[in-house]
Amino acid sequence: MKGIIGRKLGMTTVYRDGVSYGATIIKAGPCTVVQKKTASDGEYDAIRLGFEELSENRAKKLLTKPIRKSFEAANVKPHRIIKEIRVDNIDNYNVGDVITVSIFSDGEKVDISGKSKGKGFAGAMKRWNFKGGEASHGSKFHRELGSVGQHTDPAKIWKGKKMPGRYGNESITIKNLEVIVVDEENGLLAVNGSVPGARGSLVVVKGKE
Repeated sequence: MKGIIGRKLGMTTVYRDGVSYGATIIKAGPCTVVQKKTASDGEYDAIRLGFEELSENRAKKLLTKPIRKSFEAANVKPHRIIKEIRVDNIDNYNVGDVITVSIFSDGEKVDISGKSKGKGFAGAMKRWNFKGGEASHGSKFHRELGSVGQHTDPAKIWKGKKMPGRYGNESITIKNLEVIVVDEENGLLAVNGSVPGARGSLVVVKGKE
């Protein structure tokens, strides 16, 4: 496995070989390896990546003292975001290594994880795609949920029942998205299709080594 942290910039149309693609542009990296974790330390080999380098003044405002000390111990400048990426061969990485979009290539398949847009409190029709009642005049059942408590037995609402509630703001992974363009100079990735989250939201791009 290999991976990099980035931010979603938005969507646009990208042309390649005379074909147009609805692509998402991601500002990926550069990321710094701030820690190595071997299977002896836990359950698997992994590296911790730092993203968006901070100045000392910003670090004091945004990071707790223990986190700042961990950066000092690793002799790495503090970063705003820290994410853990599982890897197959931990010996390929060293603390302080900088990872850029060059680890990916055109046509490669990647998995992208992020948080979906939060849409607040939503009814059952929007949240669960329920059909709802008749829309005609005189109907008293338009967008309501319907019966939830059943009858005298069990006379309660079962846990896990699909009901109105908070919609969105969930961790989502879109698999097997194709990398269309790798712009190493500007640190940009263009992938075919949509990616979870709003503009500027954090995403993690993972691929195979």
